[in-house]
Amino acid sequence: MPEGDTVWLSASRLHQALAGQVLTGTDFRVPQLATVDLAGRRVQAVVARGKHMLTRIEGGTTLHTHFRMEGSWHLYRPGQRRRGPDWQVRVVLTGTGWQAVGYRLPVVELLATVDEHIVVGHLGPDVLGPGWDAVEAVRRLTAEPDREIGPALLDQRNLAGVGNLYKAEVLYLRGVSPWTRAGDVDLAALVELAHRLMLANRDRWEQVTTGEARRGREHWVFERAGQPCRRCGTRLRIAEQGPAAAVRLSYWCPRCQPGPSPLPVRPSDRATGTERVPPLPAVSPDPRRQEAQAAATTGGCGTASGCGTASGRTIAGGRDSTWASSSLTSRSTSDSRTPSAPQIEASSSEEASFWPRSTSER
Repeated sequence: MPEGDTVWLSASRLHQALAGQVLTGTDFRVPQLATVDLAGRRVQAVVARGKHMLTRIEGGTTLHTHFRMEGSWHLYRPGQRRRGPDWQVRVVLTGTGWQAVGYRLPVVELLATVDEHIVVGHLGPDVLGPGWDAVEAVRRLTAEPDREIGPALLDQRNLAGVGNLYKAEVLYLRGVSPWTRAGDVDLAALVELAHRLMLANRDRWEQVTTGEARRGREHWVFERAGQPCRRCGTRLRIAEQGPAAAVRLSYWCPRCQPGPSPLPVRPSDRATGTERVPPLPAVSPDPRRQEAQAAATTGGCGTASGCGTASGRTIAGGRDSTWASSSLTSRSTSDSRTPSAPQIEASSSEEASFWPRSTSER
């Protein structure tokens, strides 16, 4: 799902293209709006509210859209060939100079502008909005001190716009495990850093948190599971987090982000859907069980040949080597079950870019 800065930039580009233009045609390809025609009305503004987009149109009407996981907006000049397939189009807004085409938008609805609170009123302070209120964001996060900080940051009712990328990167930069209680975190510093990062990236499509825009160098931990940490060399981990209805992947460095954490999910487990269970504890063998197994193996004759019959079958007992991603444990980085990558020293350039550059330094 696009982060708040991506939605902000998309709304900004649409506003530049459409604001002030009179619509010469509209095409809503969703059943509930199939007969609506807004031609002749002027586009007043296109604004982002968290991850929601609001296109305000003359006559007190607002078009509400949301990207979710697959949606996108394209801008075309009159007569320009579209890049996407026509069957994926959900809405078309045609002006005198530009045509805006919404592809695969899962949310397309019209409402009165005065009723916008119905769709965005539940949101917390907008990280990139003109009315950004860090104090209120911290207050909302503090209201549930026992909640894990990872899901708390993704809850748009606390602060609007933060997605999985910024959640992972902000927690890494602050040295906080995603499974830490919100009440044990310096929330003011966390919220301030999220605002800084998103503000630095809102005017470009690339989302850079390391200070390096080179491909493959943009992020500290996000989507880098299994690779070495850029600071300490420890192998980065990935695990599922959150309730079943809203589970998300969390990325973290067990050394740079000490604290509670689950056992990691391996790529092979996600590909095969394998259920992971904690390793069985080591136990002392039961002599009577050993004797019974030996008798079954040798047929009671003391030989593996089973008194001249077909050879007996040895039943090998072993410890399950898989782990449950949902079992929460506090584990040190020296856990012998998960070998760490060789330790490497971070270069001076990496250390210098540990804190993201401010907007004035971009």
